[in-house]
Order: sequence, then structure tokens, then C-alpha cells
Amino acid sequence: MNHETSFNPALGFSSAGLVVTVLAIVALWRVFAKAGYPGWAAIIPIYNVYVWLKVAGRSGWWLLLLLVPLVNLVVVIVVSLDIARAFGKSGVFGFFGLFVFSIIGYLILGFGRARYTAPGPR
Repeated sequence: MNHETSFNPALGFSSAGLVVTVLAIVALWRVFAKAGYPGWAAIIPIYNVYVWLKVAGRSGWWLLLLLVPLVNLVVVIVVSLDIARAFGKSGVFGFFGLFVFSIIGYLILGFGRARYTAPGPR
């Protein structure tokens, strides 16, 4: 068997996963910074979800709702809509941009002209 020409699909998936993860971190970092929160929060598990909820103007207690199956889906949609509104975007952008195509939507918020209009850090 010629090992020089063998293809390892796991390596391709791992590389793609790494790219998606880095893009998600960069996007959230910029969105958090625009909203007045520390950008580095994007890389801290659980804390990043707490900050994400705060950017949306929601209580940190909503984090517990994310642990409930099916309820978590509704919470993510509601928070996506809230964040879109906080950045002056429509509900359509919130659903499709931040919920369905989240990385692209958060990159648009982070690097675009959108301004955060909701209350800052409390």
C-alpha cells in the first residue's frame, strides 16, 4: 500500500472544524467588544454563554434554561432575535443571520457597521 497518496478524511474534517471554531471565536470576540464586554470572554466556556445572554439584555439565569431540551432551542432563537435588535437589525436577520447561519451573522455584526444600542455592562 502506498502511504504517500492515501487520504485521511479525519484530517480534513479536523481542519475544517478548527477553521469554524476560530471564525466563531473571532466573530464573538468582536461582537462582545462592540457591546462593551471583554472580547476574551469568547474563549471561556460557559462564561461566553453568560456574556452572550448579557449582550442580549437577558438575565444570567437564562443559562439554566439552556440545559432543558427543546426549551434551549426557543431560548437560542429568542436571544438571537434580541441580539439582532440590540444591534439595530431586523428579526429576519436575527433568525437567519444569527440563529441559522450564526458564524456569518456574528461576523457581519462584529466587522460591519452595526452599532450596539442596548444597555452596556451592568
